[in-house]
Amino acid sequence: MSPLHSQILGQGQPLLVLHGFLGMSDNWKSHGLQWAKEGFEVHLIDQRNHGRSFHSEEFDYRVMSRDLNEYIQQQELKNVYLLGHSMGGKTVMNYACDFAGQVTKLLVADIAPKYYPAHHGYIFDALNSLDFSKISSRGEADKALAKHLSDWGMRQFLLKNLYWIEPGKLAFRFNLEVLGNRLEEIGEPLSSQQQYDGPTLFLRGDRSEYIVEADLSLIQQHFSEVEIKTIANAGHWLHAENPKDFFKTSLTFFKE
Repeated sequence: MSPLHSQILGQGQPLLVLHGFLGMSDNWKSHGLQWAKEGFEVHLIDQRNHGRSFHSEEFDYRVMSRDLNEYIQQQELKNVYLLGHSMGGKTVMNYACDFAGQVTKLLVADIAPKYYPAHHGYIFDALNSLDFSKISSRGEADKALAKHLSDWGMRQFLLKNLYWIEPGKLAFRFNLEVLGNRLEEIGEPLSSQQQYDGPTLFLRGDRSEYIVEADLSLIQQHFSEVEIKTIANAGHWLHAENPKDFFKTSLTFFKE
């Protein structure tokens, strides 16, 4: 199996960062540079079927946790700090529970260990509507996508995945077909037996509905040494919507 692609910034305590669904390591570059300045060796990782990492028909949290373990072994890392957002948060939750001896601290950004119904179908309808035999620029891709997705921020997030597969031909870095066929996997919960007892921080956006009050007891069942904090003026993309408070809160946790 091909190793996961990553960007490694700085030196010091290993801090591994996993992006969310349809994202990539580049989404975390500005935070990564800041953590690196604070004495961390930051690994910004592309998960399978995303970014510059390999494409595979296999796609679930079991294999993504295994990918992360293989990456940690290949890099010869010990006592890692893990941070994951959304889908990446589910991956690091699974990893911390299954490979607890490798993890020193765990930060989960705006996702709970519960089941989430598939809700990305409309995004895939929009993405599949793009005809790259007729679209030859990012501007044209945005214009075509806007017919289906009115949210400018969402479009820019998705279009960050565009690249020139060959001169004059655009494509997405993520594996559109497999991800579209495996949408149910994104919402899978942790099993009731999975537990991690190391220092854990859950961050949620005050405008996000991904973590609600009813989820707090479930989080505590899986993570015995957990704090749950709320980032003000932020939705699900809390690290992008309030980067200052997100960075400050994460750094305080990592430096404790």
